Amino acid sequence: MGGGSWATAIAKMSMANGNRINWYMRRPEQIERFKETGCNPSYLSSVKFDIKKIKFYSNINLAIKHSDILVFATPSPFLKSHLAKVTTSLTGKKVVTAIKGIVPEENMIVSDYFMKFYGVNEDDIAVIAGPCHAEEVALERLSYLTVGSRNLKFAEFFANRIENPFLKTYITTDVRGIEYASVLKNVYAIASGICHGLKYGDNFQAILVSNSIREMSRFVNTVSPEDERNLQDAAYLGDLLVTAYSKFSRNRTFGSMIGKGYSVRSSQLEMEMIAEGYYGTKCIKEINEKYNVEMPILDACYNILYERIAPNIEIKSLTEKIR
Repeated sequence: MGGGSWATAIAKMSMANGNRINWYMRRPEQIERFKETGCNPSYLSSVKFDIKKIKFYSNINLAIKHSDILVFATPSPFLKSHLAKVTTSLTGKKVVTAIKGIVPEENMIVSDYFMKFYGVNEDDIAVIAGPCHAEEVALERLSYLTVGSRNLKFAEFFANRIENPFLKTYITTDVRGIEYASVLKNVYAIASGICHGLKYGDNFQAILVSNSIREMSRFVNTVSPEDERNLQDAAYLGDLLVTAYSKFSRNRTFGSMIGKGYSVRSSQLEMEMIAEGYYGTKCIKEINEKYNVEMPILDACYNILYERIAPNIEIKSLTEKIR
């Protein structure tokens, strides 16, 4: 469910094992061009697909009706508008969310949103977490993913469906933890990019990222204390590292542009891609009003992105708060 780079990467992972898939894209013209060329014309266009093994849909209800497992890979700001078209019941369907964001306005992680508003059973939900960039999947560079579900049998089943020679998988029951971590690592990648744009060096980046994992740990363990987790695992620290440092990280790129003096709006237009961390910053900031976790890096990003405080001033203040 989705026509972007991450949806394309997940389709490639699944089809590497010879699986057939149904694929929903909202734009019929994108589907027609896909059928003509054998690749997604808009994202990861170097990846070739066996079109005979794909059934395309531009009608979301037909896609849901004819599928048992629904993998949602749309940007979080657009999830509600996609689901607003849904009239087919999701009850009894398996839902996998590959969305690394929070549903805006509701300020809910995606798994909670599906359970509350669409009646999906908790045991029928799984979450995909990193560390993994779609661009490296396209290049078939060895990558790792974590699949989380309260239902370990479902997590294992889905992990086996996407594991292939260039992708290894882990499974966990810590659904809420890896979802919140997936949101926060994007926020911290923006902070990393801002510092890069301001020409802070590698030494400071190391301090920033080490403080980021501690800040992530404080928040995740506060909002979800019932689950055991090790924040040094790949789904937490690993995903943070790749998002904070990689040239493929759109959140880091977005932050770097902000640090160089671009406005938020001009950065978004220039990228032509969604930086989930922009929306995640505001959502986590509002959620944290309830918990009051100490989060100086999140606060700095919020002040720069939403309060329009100059990046050089805000980051200079941040350097006095982290160690």
